[in-house]
Amino acid sequence: MRSKAIKDGAIRLAGRLGLHMAKRTRVSAVEALIRALRPLDSGVPLVRLGPDGDGGYLVPNDLAGIDYVFSPGVSNESGFEAALANRGARVFLADFSVDRPAQEHPQFAFTKKFVGCVSNDMYITLDEWKSSTLPNHGGDLLLQMDIEGAEYETLMSASPALLAQFRIMVIEFHYLQDLWNRPVFELASWVFRKLLQTHSVVHIHPNNCCGSVKSRGLEIPRIAEFTFYRNDRLRQQTYAQTFPHSLDRDNTRKPTLPLPACWYR
Repeated sequence: MRSKAIKDGAIRLAGRLGLHMAKRTRVSAVEALIRALRPLDSGVPLVRLGPDGDGGYLVPNDLAGIDYVFSPGVSNESGFEAALANRGARVFLADFSVDRPAQEHPQFAFTKKFVGCVSNDMYITLDEWKSSTLPNHGGDLLLQMDIEGAEYETLMSASPALLAQFRIMVIEFHYLQDLWNRPVFELASWVFRKLLQTHSVVHIHPNNCCGSVKSRGLEIPRIAEFTFYRNDRLRQQTYAQTFPHSLDRDNTRKPTLPLPACWYR
């Protein structure tokens, strides 16, 4: 996770850009995006990796052959990464705000940089990170990303070829309540539709840390964890019907925040 200073800076930047005064997104546009993100039942069961709390995620039980994992955003929890490392995967972690992963593991390789849309002394793009660590690897990868709002710029700048290498992507999306602001919606919807060119959503778990926003007949969690699964791995494409999943766990001790029905019905 990014430092509080960076999050505060993003809020100040939003204020300078006047996002609080931006034109409102049409209800039909938000509804269409939510429909596009409706989770599928892929025919592959979901399993939970990591702790029973924040830092644990649901992924399709299709991990054989994934030898490398990229996990930007470290903070104080590396249980998900350790679970994959214990299965034999080499796990690359990156975060400028800490000096090392939350726990040590011989399969971990840490880079002290933020992942974003440029490369310099503090930042590295997803493509450059991959090319500098696995320049000749063309096989399947797994991505787990929790970078406090920088996921939009990171994914926007990532090449389609690299994104297509990720069999599974678990991404925590922030500021989803700002989909009602048209400039934010345009950026977020572009990112989501870019991912949907090659992947489908197979699970959504709202982070209960921050609640949701209800407006114009829709309820949008402020933060939610999305699991994407590459389309060539899908065994079926029916819609998932049951939320929360039996393996879902609250991120915090605050009241449970189930996925609102408008996201799956």
